[in-house]
Formats: sequence, C-alpha cells, structure tokens
Amino acid sequence: MVETSIWMQKVEADPGHSQWYIERFRAMASAGDDLAGEARFVDAMAPRGARILDAGCGPGRVGGYLASVGHEVVGVDVDPALIAAADQDHPGPRWLVGDLAELDLPARGIAEPFDIVVSAGNVMTFLAPGTRVRVLSRLRAHLASDGRVAIGFGAGREYEFGQFFDDAAAGGLTPDLLLSSWDLRPFTDDSDFLVALLRPA
Repeated sequence: MVETSIWMQKVEADPGHSQWYIERFRAMASAGDDLAGEARFVDAMAPRGARILDAGCGPGRVGGYLASVGHEVVGVDVDPALIAAADQDHPGPRWLVGDLAELDLPARGIAEPFDIVVSAGNVMTFLAPGTRVRVLSRLRAHLASDGRVAIGFGAGREYEFGQFFDDAAAGGLTPDLLLSSWDLRPFTDDSDFLVALLRPA
C-alpha cells in the first residue's frame, strides 16, 4: 500500500486546493508572468525532438512549453484535477493521472526510455516521505542510459538537500551538476533552492 502523498493530503483537507492552484497559474499567465524558466532550462540541455517525461506535471506549464518547442512530452501527476487543467490549457503532450511511486509507463502503452525527466515545482517535497527513494528509482527506470533527470525544490520544506542526495543515490542516480536556481546560479552550502541535474549511477 503506497502512502498518500502530501499533495493529496492537502486536497483531501481542502477540496478547493487544486482549483486554487490551477487558477493561480492561469492568473499569472494572463498577467504575463514568466512561467517557463524551468522549461527553458530543460530545452537548453535537450536534443531537438527529445522524449521528455514531466514527472509531477501539475497543470502542465513546463511540459506544455516543451511540447510547443518540438519535444515529445508525457506528463504524469497524481491529481486528476491538475491533469484535466493540463489537458485543457496545454493540448499536445500526453497527460496521465498516476502515482510516481508506481510509475510504469510501458504498461500504459508508452514507449521508453526518455531522454530527460523533469520534476519542477517542489514535486519532491509533496511526495509521501516513505516513497521518495522509490519515486527516484522509478524515474531512473524510465531514463535512457545517457539521459538526465532535472529536479528542483526549495529548502525549508521538511526535505533536507543532504537527505535528497542520499535518496537519489539509493534510487540509482548521481549528480552531474548542482545549481541554486533554474537560471544557472551555482549551488552553495547556503543555497535555499536546489536544482539537481542527475544521471544514472
């Protein structure tokens, strides 16, 4: 039995949480805010026409941008409301409801491997803590041998960066590059955000 994610615990406690999150990003997009920083980062390191897995895709802003510049994108999120919004706002990618701890895309008719897996938007901190290593292992399992995983999340969310590095190693991933932002600033001991570019160990 897989633990319920922290995200879905929030949704169960507040049934309006998902819609609030969706509308927040729709409002930011309408206001002209730049919501594509993570996606530009991934696009810059991807070969043209790459196969990209958006793990914890939410309402689709990252995967939607990547599809718009020519990549083949599959997005997975545990929250059906977010997947419905992704489908509506960002047609093109294949959006799927699914738990990352149980991720088995070939069983759903989706070919692998992926060139890049991206997990932006603090996804790692919304997982049930007991599933983190399993999620990282599942992401590794869907990755090409020369592929990379890009994961970003902030400090102060009850998931220490050091623990994440240990979990990544247990999941078969090793750091290629550590940054403190999606705009390529170096990671230091004082950084309050981590962007980890990982490769198969």
